[in-house]
Amino acid sequence: MSSIGWRILHPTDFSEASEVAFVHALKLALVAKGRLHILHVSRDEGHVQWRNFPGVRQALERWGVLPAGSPSEAVGDLGVDIEKVSAVGDDPVIVAREFLRRHPAELIVLATHQRDGLARWRQPSVAEHIARDAHQAAVFVPGGSDGFVDTLTGRMRLRRILIPVDRVPAPQPAIDAAAALASLEPGTPTTFRMIHIGGVELPAVVVRDGEGWTWERALVNGEPAAALVAAAHDFDADLVVMTTAGHHGFIDALRGSITERVLRAIRRPLLAVSAASRLSHLGRK
Repeated sequence: MSSIGWRILHPTDFSEASEVAFVHALKLALVAKGRLHILHVSRDEGHVQWRNFPGVRQALERWGVLPAGSPSEAVGDLGVDIEKVSAVGDDPVIVAREFLRRHPAELIVLATHQRDGLARWRQPSVAEHIARDAHQAAVFVPGGSDGFVDTLTGRMRLRRILIPVDRVPAPQPAIDAAAALASLEPGTPTTFRMIHIGGVELPAVVVRDGEGWTWERALVNGEPAAALVAAAHDFDADLVVMTTAGHHGFIDALRGSITERVLRAIRRPLLAVSAASRLSHLGRK
């Protein structure tokens, strides 16, 4: 898998929340030996200051991956390709969609700003729109969350991964994607907990063995979105991985989707995977 490399897109608005999402995108690109595009969209090219882009070398030096004062070419020597891209447009969703058409990616890493009530309809989430319009997997890092990558050290914390499973949508893509993500750092003890909400039996899935991996199964009752958010809290999940039901993208509609409702309420990173996601295929052997 590492020989293939992952192509990752990280759209940024230079906010504090985007900084946390950036370190996740950088870490995943680093351990997957992949390609990372950091995309900022503005209405006027003249307003973009390149110094506002997150510092790649500074982060890698802080993590001890590069020595202090390393030249720019030292990043490429790590086996990762990173490019900062400034684009002009009135609608970041349209710009991101066009960028993905020209530069396909397996994974999008986005910061989300969770909103409730009328405020969220007056300020719709650009992150959700981008993911809904794409067919890649997407990691959503909620604002105010530290996520599963330590900003100071660069260490990944994927000790507990929660995976809701049901017969529809098919759960296997989420199982495969969770295993693919955990396998980026072999030997790390990880507990995968698969939960089925409101049923009497978990659907059949194929799991992978990994060093230090444990697979658990549990039945949970309650309204699906609320039960899932509660289960993530009780399990102290580092990451939630879900298969999405959208046939035209990640989330069929802004209203009604369990994935969308969980995304608005959860305070933990969420990996949304569609059946067509390349990330889930990379997880299979």
